[in-house]
This record gives sequence, structure tokens and C-alpha cells, in this order.
Amino acid sequence: MPSVYAPQRFNLAKGSTHCGCYRHKCFAAHRVYNSFVPVSVPPGINKDELRKFWDSEPCGTRYLESQDDFATHSKARYSLEPFIPGFAEFASSKGLRVLEVGVGMGADYLEWLKAGGVAIGIDISLGSIAKAERRCELAGFVPELAVSDAENLAFPDRTFDIVYSYGVMHHSSDVQRCIDEAWRVLKSGGQAKIMLYHHPSLTGFMLWLRFGLTRGKSMREAVYQNLESPGTKSFTKAEMLGMMRSFEHVRLEQVFSPGDLLLNRPSPRFRGRFYETIWSLFPRFLVRRFCRHLGLFVLITAQKPR
Repeated sequence: MPSVYAPQRFNLAKGSTHCGCYRHKCFAAHRVYNSFVPVSVPPGINKDELRKFWDSEPCGTRYLESQDDFATHSKARYSLEPFIPGFAEFASSKGLRVLEVGVGMGADYLEWLKAGGVAIGIDISLGSIAKAERRCELAGFVPELAVSDAENLAFPDRTFDIVYSYGVMHHSSDVQRCIDEAWRVLKSGGQAKIMLYHHPSLTGFMLWLRFGLTRGKSMREAVYQNLESPGTKSFTKAEMLGMMRSFEHVRLEQVFSPGDLLLNRPSPRFRGRFYETIWSLFPRFLVRRFCRHLGLFVLITAQKPR
């Protein structure tokens, strides 16, 4: 399994497998990316619509065997995405102030608490917050959770050692503002750990085949309209680096999502004999070997300058 998710790193200077600090080591490239303006996306995501979507199905609900079966959800999450603990570094967070932006059902948030982190969690969805709160209470922890907006964090400047947001900010109407808010509430030297969706990706290609090809839509439009909540964005690595221009020591690691490999349980829109056949015949071995650069997930680690 680890080989499936082996990260593909990105080097600004050489175009190979690692990006250390683009601010200091890759000066020429830094000048290009620091002036970069991210690609425009359709405006006007309705936040009430966004809330309703995630209230109706908090992320990961399909893996709950019963209302409070959070153990099954955690097992599925960390089995399908085994790189999460290494990326988050839960074990190193004891005593650190952590803000998780977009807690969902609270699987990762609970790990921060278990590790001894002083963690606060927010989400735009009241339904998700309720499940995360229930999960923590069943585990014997008192959570500090709130319904809040990633574009307008209700915390003073320089409050947190870590801001963690896994697969959340690309659902916002203003991703750059979310990143800027994360920078604002981080202490000097603090770390941002953010996962964003990559363009292009295998998931995007499959959505384009299903929803875009015959309708004259681009891959990005297919993702925007059909991947999870309305208005989901995807970005190239260059665009991500441009959005992270206020940080230093920016590192990108590209990995497969469960959707890229069709390992996840199909959502309701992909149920039926036709999709069962696709899931069973999908050439995972070839994808793992030749398509690592098309993974949907990019794990971004960056530091706020001291």
C-alpha cells in the first residue's frame, strides 16, 4: 500500500522531485511565482448552499455503519489515505496550539487531542460539528469546536503554532483569502499544513469523461460542478505556489486520492452495474506505475517567516 501513495515532490529550480524553500533557494523561480495571479474561477458560490451540502452528508458519512460508528470511519479513512498521519504529524503536536480548518466528522481533530495538542476546530457545517463533538465526547475528550468561515477566522493574529486544513479550502469561494487567513493567525515560525486538489488529475479526467466531454465542458468545469460540493476548485502546482507566496520553506507532495484509484466506496451518483464493472476492471497497477503525476491530492507544508 505505501508504494501506491508514494509522494511526488516538486522542484521549482530543477523540475524534479523536491521543493525545499522556493523563497530562498530558488530565487529566480520565486520572482515568477511571487507575481503569479491564480487562475480565475466562476464567481458566486452560495455559502448557504455549501452548508446545506455538507450538513446533508458530512465528509466520510458513507463509511459510517451506524450513527456513532466512528471507529469504522477512522479505519476506512486512514486505510484509504495512510499518508495523513505523516503529513499532519499528530505525534509531534503535544502542547502546541492547533487550528483545524474544516474538521468534518472530527477524525483528524480527535488525533490532535489524543496527541496532547491544544486544538480548536471549525467547520462551516453545523451537522459536521455535531458529529465531531459527539465523536470526541465518546472518546472521553472535551472538544473546542465552532461553526465558522475559513475566509474570516475569528482569532487574533499570531495565535497558533499549526494551521491544518485537509481537503477543505478548495471548496471555498476565495481560496486565497483562506490561505491568507491561515497565515495571519499563525505565529511567526508556525506551520501551515494544507491539502488542495490538483489539476490535472485522474479524478478530474474521469469526471470530465462522465460530465464534461459530451457537454463541451473543461476538466476544471467538470470538477467545479461535480466533485463533492458545488464550486470545488483544482490547481496546478504553480498556482498553489503562487497562493503560498507569503510563506517560506514551501513543500508540495503529490499523492493519489482513493478516487484516483477507485478504492473508495462509490457515492450515490455512481451506483449501479455499469459503475460496479468499472470499479472491478480499473487498471490500478498501471495507474500506480505510470500516473503518479496525476494524483488529485497535493499536501502542502509551509512556514510563516520568523
